[in-house]
Amino acid sequence: MSAAEVDLVLPCLNEAGALPWVLGRLPSGVRAVVVDNGSTDGSAEIAAGLGALVVPCEVRGYGAACHAGLEAATAPVVAFLDADASLDPQQLVRVTAPVLDGQIDLMLGRRRPVSRSVWPWHLRLANAELSRRVRRRTGVQLRDLGPMRAARREALLGLRLRDRRSGYPLETVVRAADAGWRIAEVDVDYLPRSGRSKVTGSPLGAARAVLDMSKVLSG
Repeated sequence: MSAAEVDLVLPCLNEAGALPWVLGRLPSGVRAVVVDNGSTDGSAEIAAGLGALVVPCEVRGYGAACHAGLEAATAPVVAFLDADASLDPQQLVRVTAPVLDGQIDLMLGRRRPVSRSVWPWHLRLANAELSRRVRRRTGVQLRDLGPMRAARREALLGLRLRDRRSGYPLETVVRAADAGWRIAEVDVDYLPRSGRSKVTGSPLGAARAVLDMSKVLSG
């Protein structure tokens, strides 16, 4: 079997119900790297049984899981995607193709909810405000800080990202912009997630996420 062009990092915490759908929709040339962040529902075993590379990550946190997957990846391009079925892996080519072609250094998926209930108004408002602050801080015209993104592995490692919680995607954008990367976004569908969000599924979780991202912007 030929080496994958893209390693897809899937941070995972108790996503047993979503993993079969997610892993069954990988595009050709993409290998799944499922980073198990302490699941207790058999997610790691399900992922392994479906052919994914499973990487354990004992340090809790979204950023910790993402970075563990980045370090474990071996493909020239690394993409990131939530494992909760809120984004369709078949649309991953929209963010990976421009990176593979050398046209873009960091491509992000701009979430387009398939229904109003998918993205609650308070989370959409928080995302819009953070996006506005990113535009002001970096000059990059982004409208979303979504979890689908792709870049070259060695370049990502060279950013020396430090956040290990919710600020990891935002720090990626900020550091890439400071380094002069070509950054763009493309529309992707935003679907009803399987289960509650581990990051923003509660008011406390949402508040922590905004705090983490605010620290990145003020740093």
